[in-house]
Amino acid sequence: MSDTPMEFRFRVRYAECDAQQVVFNARYADYVDIAVNEYIRAVFGHYQNMLDAGLDMQVVSMTLNWSAPARFDEVLCARISVKRLGNTSFTLEVNFVRYPDEAPIATADVVYVMIDPATASKRTIPDDVRERMVTAGQGVVVSHAGE
Repeated sequence: MSDTPMEFRFRVRYAECDAQQVVFNARYADYVDIAVNEYIRAVFGHYQNMLDAGLDMQVVSMTLNWSAPARFDEVLCARISVKRLGNTSFTLEVNFVRYPDEAPIATADVVYVMIDPATASKRTIPDDVRERMVTAGQGVVVSHAGE
């Protein structure tokens, strides 16, 4: 849905690597969560603003596919875009590439359901939020890598 996905760059830390000296597979779920939090910041300004609007979100499904390993001290770029917007759920696609050479590392599809934080029941994604979800963060680069 987005032509210019938001980018979140970060550096692989030593503790995130396994005995094979590559990023341990389970760490990618952490990476997805951190990248999506940056995306939510672009949509709402702050996570608390989403909660104050009577909205929250829960993961329903996450699918990860790997293309190549990432190693200690490499900079990865997570590109976050909206893949699908439903009535109460949405899918974000997070593509990881090595920065700056663009080598593909992994791809994640994450399905979320929008909920009412007070009741934890599904709720419709408001129209203004739907609009912001598609446009927020387009072309934005957030870097924690220090590159």
